[in-house]
Amino acid sequence: MLALILFAAGLWGLAWFLGMPVRLRLLALSVLWLAVVLAHLLLPEAHPFRQATGGGPEPWLVIGGLAALVLGYRLGLGALRRRARGAEAPPAPGLFRPAELERYARHIMLREVGGPGQKRLKEARVLVIGAGGLGSPALLYLAAAGVGTVGVIDADRVEASNLQRQVIHTDARIGWPKVRSAAEAMRALNPFVEVRPYERRLTEENAAALFADYDLILDGTDNFDTRYLANRMAVAAEKPLISGAITQWEGQVSLYDPARGGPCFQCTFPERPAPGLVPSCAEAGVIAPLPGVVGSIMAVEAIKHLTGAGATLRGALLIHDALWGETRRIALKPRAGCPVCGGRGGAG
Repeated sequence: MLALILFAAGLWGLAWFLGMPVRLRLLALSVLWLAVVLAHLLLPEAHPFRQATGGGPEPWLVIGGLAALVLGYRLGLGALRRRARGAEAPPAPGLFRPAELERYARHIMLREVGGPGQKRLKEARVLVIGAGGLGSPALLYLAAAGVGTVGVIDADRVEASNLQRQVIHTDARIGWPKVRSAAEAMRALNPFVEVRPYERRLTEENAAALFADYDLILDGTDNFDTRYLANRMAVAAEKPLISGAITQWEGQVSLYDPARGGPCFQCTFPERPAPGLVPSCAEAGVIAPLPGVVGSIMAVEAIKHLTGAGATLRGALLIHDALWGETRRIALKPRAGCPVCGGRGGAG
């Protein structure tokens, strides 16, 4: 009898290894159980098979009954869960579930946001370029704030050296694609938002179609090629672009929005810095909390832009010096003759 039980366990393990569905594995065990019971009922009492498998059908009937009880319990529990999920069916577009109202209560209390502002966040679509140091806090706070659809594009994988500052990832997810790791963290934080991960690099070929699906773009990348590309595509699509940058102890943020009278990124930085003048974090290092500060400012600017609260950083560059605890705001203007926006409110 023990040999037959071990055979059944081995059959289950082999089927699992081969990737067979649970239903087929249960069917295989059911056929084996039925064959054993029929053998006990049909074979003579002194038959060697009956003697080797318990002597009679009773033990097998008990095993079958217990298995049926367990399976019935699981099926009943699954049905109750499905009914509970049905009771929590998505509300009509623009309406909030009771759990969402409780979640966003502190936002709704703010007169600058309120219910209408939270509704605009729920209906908004924001794309974040980069799930690294700046993307990590920005993505987490956009999800926490209730932005309805958040896209994230990045081709990199999580490395141990990222974890000093990229707080959306964990040690257990080293080796994962960054967008998959970020999506898992965001969904765990807020199951009411839609997360769209894109495991690829932003290119001339995919940027236009991607930007068309979103209302606002956040750029948290660490290289000027991608920053200039994101700016060109955002200007062409007339989408506002919030761009952040960090190095060592200093960071900066601005909202580039030529379609609404502000400058574009290339108005402010017409030429890329000379090689070595602005080293990357990998080359020069960065203090751990700095991306959290700057990325959080990017998220605040996104929420302000989407809800209409306060004054955004359109036409201004915010520079934060963490080493000396100083923050400066510099006025920016469109640059005449800008090759991207023309310096005329998005006309290029």
